[in-house]
Amino acid sequence: MNIGEIARRAGVSRSTVSYALSGKRTVSEVTRRRILQVIDEVGYRPNASARALAEGRTRTIGLVIPPAGRRLTPVQLGFVASIVAAAGRHELDVLLSPSGGDHDRSFERLISGRRVDGVILTEVRLRDARAARLRRSGVPFVSIGHTAGAEAGCWVDLDYEGLIARCVHHLADLGHRAVALVNRPQEFLDSGYGPASRALSGFTAAAAERSIEATAVCCPDEATAGETCVEDLLSIRPEITAIVTVNEVALPGMERALRRLGRAVPERFSVTGVVGRHWAEEFHPPLTAADVPVTEMADRAVALLVERIATPAAPDRHVLLTPPISLRASTAPAR
Repeated sequence: MNIGEIARRAGVSRSTVSYALSGKRTVSEVTRRRILQVIDEVGYRPNASARALAEGRTRTIGLVIPPAGRRLTPVQLGFVASIVAAAGRHELDVLLSPSGGDHDRSFERLISGRRVDGVILTEVRLRDARAARLRRSGVPFVSIGHTAGAEAGCWVDLDYEGLIARCVHHLADLGHRAVALVNRPQEFLDSGYGPASRALSGFTAAAAERSIEATAVCCPDEATAGETCVEDLLSIRPEITAIVTVNEVALPGMERALRRLGRAVPERFSVTGVVGRHWAEEFHPPLTAADVPVTEMADRAVALLVERIATPAAPDRHVLLTPPISLRASTAPAR
């Protein structure tokens, strides 16, 4: 079944069927309904490649993710799944492209080959050459996370700096005077990874404002590393009574270490932070935390990119989300 057969059955020209489907020219309501009735009767679906060619678009967006050799965290996988789902609702396909190191060739092919209509950039650094390259290329793009420079473009991000500061204020209000930040891996901080850098800034500023003793450490994205990190931290700084974290993957190990050291949560130790909801609810007891709104961030990013593709010259839009801190059961007054 093709567009010519639809035209024959509806008693109109091929161009009239095309205009009725694309909306590029006005077709009378009676004719349009007759065409749609025929389409429903025969179950016709426009050829995706032909439609893309006619529209001058690929109907595909690129999703730039960390290198294939690096294991994605559950939250990163959640972003991938949520972006694919959101794109599907806009009848868009998603092409995954790793970036970093040898994988930068894939990123360059994505841009220079015009294989996609637009790009969603993830794992953004404060100074990110990928964002600058996209800006120069003219390819519409939206970042989940944002740079500190003019190349940022459109973006959706979480207010890590403000949220971590609120966690510190929450602990200070409970009487904690010695608090630690368990951050993401050291290489992330060294490279200017947005969430890690902004979490440290928020932690340092809030601790200074409340005149509390602050210790910041980095931890690999592994449960075993979280266990070792907490053991080492408390052996050196036993006066610490609370931890703030953005490293959700390390949380199970942190929980094991605190239990083995006799630091019962929340009676003798408090834990809070900014993590995915699943990790917060799996912590024992459930973690008081600002939950990372993965689905909302993905939906906002795809919607912004669709707008950007339709109107490339539109002003840049920025969406900074500040979810509430869910008071669960992992924080209590300091002993």
